[in-house]
Amino acid sequence: MSELNSKRRGSASGNDSSLVLFLHGYGADGADLLGIGEHVALVLPDTVFVAVDAPTPSVMNPTGFQWFPLPWLDGSTETAMVEELVRSARLLDAFIDKLLADEDLDPGRLLLFGFSQGTMIGLHVAPRRADPVAGIVGFSGRLMFPGCIADEAKSRPPTLLVHGDADEMVPFAELGAATGALEAARFEVSSHVMEGTGHGISPDGLSVALNFIRQRLGIESDGS
Repeated sequence: MSELNSKRRGSASGNDSSLVLFLHGYGADGADLLGIGEHVALVLPDTVFVAVDAPTPSVMNPTGFQWFPLPWLDGSTETAMVEELVRSARLLDAFIDKLLADEDLDPGRLLLFGFSQGTMIGLHVAPRRADPVAGIVGFSGRLMFPGCIADEAKSRPPTLLVHGDADEMVPFAELGAATGALEAARFEVSSHVMEGTGHGISPDGLSVALNFIRQRLGIESDGS
């Protein structure tokens, strides 16, 4: 597959001056997160929302997709995980280049918003791009290969990590591990704990993410 499939929601104002790219979790698809764009469109009126499908049908959910296999869930090998992560990273990197060209926007007007495995691929791809994106929002994920990030990062986008302390899929400890590794690699990192929340996105977590997005895209709060 040379290109990734995606869905697009134009800005509420028609003035498409910034872009949020949603990266879905394991076994889901782009539509799983695009609804967030509908929810926040009025407070991000000039923002385009794009949700991209991962390249491979999910082993665990044939109607969904995966960025790479997860040995602890699907019994795949570590080698297969690494090979598919590298392939997906290359495809996503090319997709971002084409997306920015199609939207006629600079990387600094793009923010990545990932959930679970979408956070994993977003944290892997964005720092390895030379031109920094506006920021990364990562819910309920982990940093893959934390020992490599300091040497391999070509840019250091400001990053917000959000995690539920009752997450039953991705251990809550991954929040601290990712934060520590990124800070050691000289990233500007902020975090938020969704208390009592499992593997999902709570209202308070989404509110923190929205404030971060506004800040990174230079959008004034309307007081809502």
